[in-house]
Amino acid sequence: MKKQQICFLAIILIMLNACKKVTTHDDVDIKKTHEWKTLEVTATAYNSLTNQTNTNPHITAFGDSLIPGMKYIAVSRDLLALGLHHNTSVCIEGFDDIYLVKDKMHWRWKKRIDIYMGLDVKAAKNWGRKKVFIQYQVPVDTLKIINE
Repeated sequence: MKKQQICFLAIILIMLNACKKVTTHDDVDIKKTHEWKTLEVTATAYNSLTNQTNTNPHITAFGDSLIPGMKYIAVSRDLLALGLHHNTSVCIEGFDDIYLVKDKMHWRWKKRIDIYMGLDVKAAKNWGRKKVFIQYQVPVDTLKIINE
């Protein structure tokens, strides 16, 4: 197993362990409020440049400011319906950090993420386009928790 895959699995195990049941002072079980979903997507990379975005390359489709060095991704709009909403935490195969959904891609893209790489065009070109697995947090249905 590659070092990156081992790191990715370690991060996932740590995050899953953080979602264990806890008990309040009243001894009432509080079930986990989020669960992790896994999905295979095509991943590309982008930069804060007008020729890659629009006339204001530091503002996302959600209205957030892109800051080079921050761990952000854009998602294709079909992924919004799967729970990859604004500020969703995402683990990307091949990366050690947790990324946040901060941008939306054009309607034409399906099952795709775009990894923000600040102003580092060389890094974005070196990444290219790859099929990767991502894991992301989605809220557990509140009614499902109450009925368990």
